[in-house]
Amino acid sequence: MATIELKNVRKRFGSHEVVHGIDLVITDREFMAFVGPSGSGKSTLLRMIAGLEEVSEGEVLIDGLPVQNVPPSKRGLAMVFQSYALYPHMTVAENMSFSLRLAGVPREERDQKVRSVARILEMEPLLDRKPRQLSGGQLQRVAIGRAMVRQPKAFLLDEPLSNLDAALQAQMRLELVRLHRELSTTMVYVTHDQLEAMTMADRIVVLNDGRVEQMGSPLELYKNPATLFVAGFIGTPKMNFLDVEVKSASAENLTLAFSNGASVSVLAPAQRLKAGERVKLGVRPEHVALEQDGELPGEIDVLEHLGPRAYLHARLADGTRLVAQAPGDTPVRGGDRVAFRIRPEAAHLFDGSGRALGRSGPGG
Repeated sequence: MATIELKNVRKRFGSHEVVHGIDLVITDREFMAFVGPSGSGKSTLLRMIAGLEEVSEGEVLIDGLPVQNVPPSKRGLAMVFQSYALYPHMTVAENMSFSLRLAGVPREERDQKVRSVARILEMEPLLDRKPRQLSGGQLQRVAIGRAMVRQPKAFLLDEPLSNLDAALQAQMRLELVRLHRELSTTMVYVTHDQLEAMTMADRIVVLNDGRVEQMGSPLELYKNPATLFVAGFIGTPKMNFLDVEVKSASAENLTLAFSNGASVSVLAPAQRLKAGERVKLGVRPEHVALEQDGELPGEIDVLEHLGPRAYLHARLADGTRLVAQAPGDTPVRGGDRVAFRIRPEAAHLFDGSGRALGRSGPGG
């Protein structure tokens, strides 16, 4: 078990800084996900924890002890990569026990550890097979098993499911969650896929351009995004954003005007706004309703049917794109002229710098 702490961690390649002073505590037995787009610094951060990248400034501590000068093999961590990196000429059992053999662990003890891990991963029948005889999901389980036999303090996983098809990804997400619960160990998981992070992690760190945009539980990030970036990154389909102008303001309410002259009243955020100021109004697709007398007329571009629900992709009169969630049997089709109404109690407001202006209600 391990607690991992980062103190003002920075990473530079020459004069270019790619990780900008990150402070973070990953608690013992926590499942934490680093999520963000390509180039956000998430894999670099993980590699600095593992010791595969040098820390330019700051400290990495494991169980309270600085490890910047400790080699990767001595940190007590196990890493699982996107590529399986299995030896093709070895059996599953030999691949899993290879690091133990290098460490001089007696054969009987190696075999016992491999059988124990294979039982947990439900892969005992595969132990005598070669990698070429395995499916993608089975290969990934072997890579995880190879890490498990070392009984590490923590697992570091760098986009381990990205090579799998959608069905296998869904299956492996469930297996990793089950594995975390059974092993009761610390896991740090890097992914660009916010769905993976939302469905697996206890807490998520959203990274953007080498900085932490926000950190919290999946539900916290979904319901209370701190920035425009987080609001647009977390959630599928992503949050809708509409340019609005403050028409009138009081201590309790704001009246916001859309480009077509229609307006909506929302609860005023903590930050006082004045008439004439322009802000972004954010609303998730499930909080946009198809209504005949809605304030936002538009035309359906694409209709996505997903069984019990459908997503209506529309274009408003000013060219703004809007996505609304509706029941799967909603009788509309591409090209239909429709109107939408937003749930004002579920609205989010963002200022010109992209920072959230508090919450405008409990319903988001």
